[in-house]
Amino acid sequence: MARSMIAKTLWTAAGVAGGLALVAAAGAGFVMARVARTVITPVRKRPQNQTVRAVDRDAGTVTLRSTPDAAVPGRYGLWFDDETGYAKIGGVIEKVNGSVTRTLESVAFGELRPTWRARITGYYYLEPEELGLPVQSVIIDTDLGEAPAWLFPSADDAGSDRWVIQVHGWGASRQEGLRAVRAFHDQGYTCLLASYRNDGDAPESADRRYGLGGTEWRDIDAAIRFAADSGARSIVLMGWSMGGAVVLQTITRTSSVDLIHGIVLDSPVIDWIDTLEYQAKLLRLPDPITQGALRIIESAWGGPITGQGAPIDLASMNFVARAADLSLPTLILHSDDDGFVPSTASRALAEARSDIVTLVPFAVALHTKLWNYDQERWTSSIAAWLAENID
Repeated sequence: MARSMIAKTLWTAAGVAGGLALVAAAGAGFVMARVARTVITPVRKRPQNQTVRAVDRDAGTVTLRSTPDAAVPGRYGLWFDDETGYAKIGGVIEKVNGSVTRTLESVAFGELRPTWRARITGYYYLEPEELGLPVQSVIIDTDLGEAPAWLFPSADDAGSDRWVIQVHGWGASRQEGLRAVRAFHDQGYTCLLASYRNDGDAPESADRRYGLGGTEWRDIDAAIRFAADSGARSIVLMGWSMGGAVVLQTITRTSSVDLIHGIVLDSPVIDWIDTLEYQAKLLRLPDPITQGALRIIESAWGGPITGQGAPIDLASMNFVARAADLSLPTLILHSDDDGFVPSTASRALAEARSDIVTLVPFAVALHTKLWNYDQERWTSSIAAWLAENID
């Protein structure tokens, strides 16, 4: 009897402990699944994490709550009122009492007034016509359908055989590359700003999920064919953030690699595992949660959890480890305080392949805002690299 009671008590205790463990495991699994889904699900609306505290139209100023983005020098775009309004802001005038006052350059649309629903963007230009250059809207035929693109022809006296294809990043669109058009156009390049699957402009894939470069490269491959059919004989691919991962996948998979004479990468993802682990640490996620989320993304059984149509081979997206697979002249521009994609992999790749990789390090500029922070240095770095490395 006593023995029976002891066994029953132990069984009950084990059941309670097992139940608590099951609850804990279920909670951890939920977090892993949520993290994994977030990484590969296209974002349509960015966080409104800025606050407009004051607007002085007569003085031409706007005052924002002090944040890293609000305080960095340079010129930027400012979305406000849940992105129903857009303004262009310039340099920092004053930092005081937790506020930053900046130049208000213009208001494109909307009524700019104090609001807590705002965000700063590096886009700056929203429409291609703002650049004052001839531009065409064109269609690129991809395996999913017609993908729209903007085409800026080279100047009449520059010829039409040198092209640059701009590849935007995660959660971004073609507007991201508008900042770079002048830098290449002034060097005699035709500029093509491509869209790719699931970015809101190009056709969606069946799973409506990012492939982190592993699927998007097909649309950039189609853009290369479009350029070739239009007379391109020397192509530079430029990728921003995740667009860098797309570019790296493209040059190692395309059958048209002979047409690509160099790549330019701004704040690029060189190694997805390094990037995702870095972001997880910023969010203070326990390492087991992070590793679990990575396994979900990489595994065939993760499809029903994330919605992705196929597993993603993250190891194959480590181009520090794959440095020997690269052969093209490469320019990397990266800020050491990026805050989203660490510059560690960019620096490691530059060290591993110093024969072909030129690294231009920045500080203060944050993620994909190097042009905004120091347009002169950013532009001159590209111009010098093109002159030295591209036929």
